[in-house]
Amino acid sequence: MQQALQNIGIQDILKLSSFADESVLGNDFILGETTGIRAIQDSRLLELLRYPVRFDGYILFFLKKGRFQIDFNLSSYEVSEHSLLVSVPGNIIKLSSPLEESLKEIDLVFIFFSKQFLSGLHLDFNRVFQESVRLLETPCITLSDEQLTLAESYFRLARQILASNHRNKQEIIRGLLSSLSYMTEDVWTEQLQHRAALREENTSRANQIFDRFMQLVTEYHNEQHSMSFYANKMSLTPKYLSRIVKEASGRSGPEWIDAYVVLEAQNLLRYSDETIKEIVYKLNFPNSSSFNKFFRLHTGISPSEYRRERKQTAPDA
Repeated sequence: MQQALQNIGIQDILKLSSFADESVLGNDFILGETTGIRAIQDSRLLELLRYPVRFDGYILFFLKKGRFQIDFNLSSYEVSEHSLLVSVPGNIIKLSSPLEESLKEIDLVFIFFSKQFLSGLHLDFNRVFQESVRLLETPCITLSDEQLTLAESYFRLARQILASNHRNKQEIIRGLLSSLSYMTEDVWTEQLQHRAALREENTSRANQIFDRFMQLVTEYHNEQHSMSFYANKMSLTPKYLSRIVKEASGRSGPEWIDAYVVLEAQNLLRYSDETIKEIVYKLNFPNSSSFNKFFRLHTGISPSEYRRERKQTAPDA
């Protein structure tokens, strides 16, 4: 099997897998359901999808049962039970290995349709889903029980129409697909709003955590220089607190603590008569050497040099 990137369309899918006549409309539309055994038996199609391919059409499917992994545009996504996935033309697709084991338990409903099939519909499918996928950062969302039931109803109705003797099957299916697309857009919009609300809630929570952290640093920086102390006071892990502080302020927690300690040391050196040894003790450094090293790292000069320079430039009383 050639491993270079290939462009495939619905005609290639039809050549590689067998579909009942009532599941196909010409070379532009395929609708079906596959279970684990059937999926594994489609060995030629599976073999093709082991390597990245660019699909020139739309894919819409929902997973009723099971779990597997798929790559879209070089990013991997976990497709789990009740997931809805949408792909637009030009996407690069690859099924992740090991395939057979993950496909054993699946029950998957799928629709493939070409760009030509959408002609005549007043629906910009790319606009609807490309923007939503970008904002959600995933082509795959999870349906609620109610949404899954509705999606299955569309599928059953479409199969009935395809199996019927209606002369205008293509137009009827187009109309049904248009309806399904608007329903799917509503689901995507709901997910976007939920994500936005979650981000706002997380931002508010992060700001509260950062404000509390700064209050504690203001109070305890003379005595405590460790993130572990502040995390413990806030009943958080040091790693989580560090991440929130960085996200909220752009500076790390230790940077904030050090900034306060440096400011305190500068004030004591300039305005107090305490010896450097006393300042070392007051700021809870283990010894003068560690304090000198810390102060020089942040100011470029030693504590003694800083005190001498500032005393010299101090205005006369």
